[in-house]
Amino acid sequence: MQPKILNPTEEALVGIERHWLTNLQIALAQFSAAPEDRVALERSIRQLDELFLLVVVGEFNAGKSAFINALFGQPLLEEGVTPTTTRLQLLKHGNQFERVAIEGAVDTYTAPVGWLEEINIVDTPGTNAIHREHEALTQEFVPRSDLVLFVTSVDRPFTESERAFLQHIRDWGKKVVVVLNKIDILDTPEDVTRIQNFIIENARLLLGFAPEVFPISSRIALRAKQADDSALLATSRIEPLERYIITTLDEKERIRLKLRNPIGVALHLIDKYAQIVHERLALLEDDFTVVADVERETAMYREDLYQQFHYRLADVDNALYEFENRGMAYFDENIRLLRIFDLVNKSKLQEEFAHQVVADVPQVIEQRVNEIIDWVVSSNVRQWQAVQEHVVSRRDKYAEHLVGQTGGSFTYDRAHLLDTVGRVAQQVLENYDRMGESNRIAAEVQRAVAGAALVEVSALGLGAIVTALATTSAADLTGILAAGTVAVLGLLVIPAKKRAVKNELHGKIAAVREKLMHSLNTQFTRELERALHEIEAAIAPYTRFIRAERKKLQNTHDELTNIRNWIESQAHTIDTL
Repeated sequence: MQPKILNPTEEALVGIERHWLTNLQIALAQFSAAPEDRVALERSIRQLDELFLLVVVGEFNAGKSAFINALFGQPLLEEGVTPTTTRLQLLKHGNQFERVAIEGAVDTYTAPVGWLEEINIVDTPGTNAIHREHEALTQEFVPRSDLVLFVTSVDRPFTESERAFLQHIRDWGKKVVVVLNKIDILDTPEDVTRIQNFIIENARLLLGFAPEVFPISSRIALRAKQADDSALLATSRIEPLERYIITTLDEKERIRLKLRNPIGVALHLIDKYAQIVHERLALLEDDFTVVADVERETAMYREDLYQQFHYRLADVDNALYEFENRGMAYFDENIRLLRIFDLVNKSKLQEEFAHQVVADVPQVIEQRVNEIIDWVVSSNVRQWQAVQEHVVSRRDKYAEHLVGQTGGSFTYDRAHLLDTVGRVAQQVLENYDRMGESNRIAAEVQRAVAGAALVEVSALGLGAIVTALATTSAADLTGILAAGTVAVLGLLVIPAKKRAVKNELHGKIAAVREKLMHSLNTQFTRELERALHEIEAAIAPYTRFIRAERKKLQNTHDELTNIRNWIESQAHTIDTL
């Protein structure tokens, strides 16, 4: 577009439009939009400074090249029954008809046609030719157009592939004019009208708009112009289309369409990526549900573990209470005057105490601790199974949806993290050595109890360590008892000694209980937290990803909404020019 034809209002519109379209460029770049979409937007912005671009599209053999030749009155472009247009062909104003340059995938031609001074025309490869790259080239060029002339023919009007391609054009927000070519092969004007109405009605029903349709015969028009035959030219019916291009597309209309071009591209891309944002947010909401389920189950798992642990630990404590009660009963039964001579026999006293009081306390405690260990190991396995089931269910349920629709690194990163959590859970379950894990925890508990009791672990088991704790207390007590009874005999001494020994036994067992419970609490708490941490660590990257992505997507959604609101306002302003 030449700056000299813009008034100050239009210049201001162009400046504001550039600002918001640049914002959209930044938003799409931050969103990692497809490169072809970013290129399409960049080109549409750049074309604000270029001449009005009229792009001719249509299926192979619809007569696009013949139509352009008819417009110029010269066989400038090659025609044929096989695909002859395999490259983009740009027609510009020049002093003579000639092919002047080849640039990349574009052949450039010039023609001494007055209205080409302000309009460029592009002829594109057929959209249904066997060379799919030709169709891709055409589709890539559509976003750059300011007006699309869609050429179809009366022998196959509005085919399914044409309908699909028209929809593609409309998706980019392009104004479309339909050229109905080859009317010379029909018998009557009524046949032409019937096909023309067929195209208009089907476009309205299937595409939601009624395009302007110009029936022409390119072959007759070219022949008429070459022969300078006005009657024959009228028969070709090309003149109304030429008047439309020259008169209807006057300066103001061309400016309006030129300003509208990048807006149509922008709205198409906003709609496309707003839908992707919507899909990703919907996926993430389901992901949050999965994570929330896992976190809720993990919290319940933690609560249940500690509740069950304290309940099971009470069984261990009960064994010590039973130990103490037997000790009290033993002293009540044996510390009396009738057994005064037995009480001075320290070794016999210790043996009785070990047999009647200590009894199987170490074995019971060891058994109950081992039951806690087995319960911890089984609980860990069950929780990893729950994590795996959530992940597998999530992955399988949305396996098809994850491919393609949301696209880009988002889909890859999300699926990768989901798979990573699943693989970690699977590997834990496959490699989880219940016996080895039980032995490891048992050894840790044994070391903790031994450390509290200041006993060397060596080859001792937990039961042996508890025995050492209990019998040491018993030896101390019976030793005190034996020494006291040797020194003092009498009816008053024995009851006093019994109270002293029972009090001391209570204190000793309380000390044993405190050491044992503290050691078990500390060690099992460490084990439980370690198991919970492993689960949380496995799912943490996935959780961080979905939280960060939701925030980023919400920001993108807000930015796209803001840009859309402005662009729709700009479109209204342009329409009132």
